[in-house]
This record gives sequence, C-alpha cells and structure tokens, in this order.
Amino acid sequence: MKLLIKFNLVFLVVFLLGLGASAYVARDLLQSNAEAEVLESGRLMMEKAVAVRDYTAKQVAPLLQTQMRYTFLPQSVPSFAAAEVLKGFSEKHPEFTYKPAMLNPTNPRDRASDWEADLVNQFKQQPDRKELIGQRDTPAGRSLYVARPIVITNGACMQCHSTVAAAPPTLVEKYGPANGFGWNMNEPIGVQVVSVPLSLPLQRADKAFRVVIALLAGVFLLIGLTLNLMLWKLVIQPVTQLSALADRVSLGEMDAPEFQAKAQDEIGVLSDSFSRMRKSLAHAMKLLDA
Repeated sequence: MKLLIKFNLVFLVVFLLGLGASAYVARDLLQSNAEAEVLESGRLMMEKAVAVRDYTAKQVAPLLQTQMRYTFLPQSVPSFAAAEVLKGFSEKHPEFTYKPAMLNPTNPRDRASDWEADLVNQFKQQPDRKELIGQRDTPAGRSLYVARPIVITNGACMQCHSTVAAAPPTLVEKYGPANGFGWNMNEPIGVQVVSVPLSLPLQRADKAFRVVIALLAGVFLLIGLTLNLMLWKLVIQPVTQLSALADRVSLGEMDAPEFQAKAQDEIGVLSDSFSRMRKSLAHAMKLLDA
C-alpha cells in the first residue's frame, strides 16, 4: 500500500472520530443553550406577570373600592389583570402562554387542568419550593413550562375568598356562590404557569448545528487537501525520484544524474547520504576493476 493511501486512511479515521466527537458536543451544547434561552424567556414573562399582579393589588384595586360596591370589577383582581396583560403579549408572541391556574377559582376560565393541579399539589407537598421547571408533550409538540405557586399572604384577599357570607354581594352576583371560596392563608391555591414550545428554539439549534458541522467538515477537508499537497510535494515526489535514481545506480548506471535536494531537511540529508554512498560504490568498483 502506498504511503499517500496509508496517510489518507489514517486521516479519514481521525477525521471521522473528530467530527463525530465534535458533533456530539456541539449538538448537546446548542440544544442546552436553546433550552436555557427558552427558560430565561419564560422566567422573564413570569416576572412581568408578578409585576402586574403587585401593581394591581397595591395601586389599582384601592382606587376601585367605591365602584365595587355597585358592581364587581374583575380588573381589580391581580390574577385577572396579569392574565389580560399577558394575553395581549401572547397575541403578538403566540409561542408564549401564561395562565393563573387555580384549584377552586372564582373565574371559571382560571380552573386548573389535571397537569396544572398536579403542580399545585407538588407545591403543597413542598411548601418551601418556589419554582417548578419541566417539560410536557402537547398537541403542538414538546413544551417547557415554568410554574410558581399562588399563595394568599394578604389578609384583605380573604374578604372575597373565605366564605360566601363574607364576600362582597357584587362578587357573588357576578360569579355565583359555588366557586372561589374556602381558601386558606399561606397555602398554595394555584400556580402561575408560563409555557413555551421547544420546537422553534430546537429547530434553530439544529440549523446552527448543521452550519457548525459543515464548517468543521470544510476545515477538515481543507486541512486534508493541504497536508496531501505538502506530503506529495515535500516527501513522496522527492522520495520517488530518489528511489528511481537508486534503482538505476543499483543496475550499474553510474552515469545517472545526481539528485539535487533543494531543502535542508530530512529529504536533503537522505539525498546527501545517497550521494556519499554512490561515490563510495563507484570508488569500490574502480578498485575491483583494478
């Protein structure tokens, strides 16, 4: 097997191993970064919801107390305000969804689904936990969610959610006496959930992965071609010429031309050694002829 073929076989093995290892690391890193980006966006949306809830509870609700005596205004409810504000955000960014999911909500639209109810129960079992992060399968594909507990810490909220008798008549008139009562202080009654599908960021990660692999393959190919050219020019070609000259000399052609090595490298050293050996052989043959 020729030297150039051996070199290319070894280079191909190294290339495939290097490309495979690089592909594994790059894919894992890009997908991890995509998931981290989605998670950060979800947390940012959650912080927006928390800010809206605090603003509504501290500044909006007190201004509506007089009107609430005559008609119940859901705009005074922090969870309603957060849901409405982020509903507008989700219309422009449909990949993000926010829901204040409650086990026993006043507004039926906030009722928790089965998987959201499981999150509430997890927070009840782990009262010190402040956040849950996970993934779930949806009809639209894999989705990542960020969930935080909804806990009543303000005693003023219990006026509307302790018993039907204590609740404002306008609240009971609007939503009825069956829902949103019996809540307890400092106990998780629901969760705020932000959901983001993973399909889009993972698609972007896959696209970036293909670009990275194509660049790596291109770099390896360029390196391979360069090394092949250098190997041919600096090693194989001079060694082939020197080998052909050695064959001629070995057959007795002492008038064969000298091999001129231009470089002062290992090939040059080999050429000098061959020239000395040729002179020694010529001298030996003259002695034999004499």
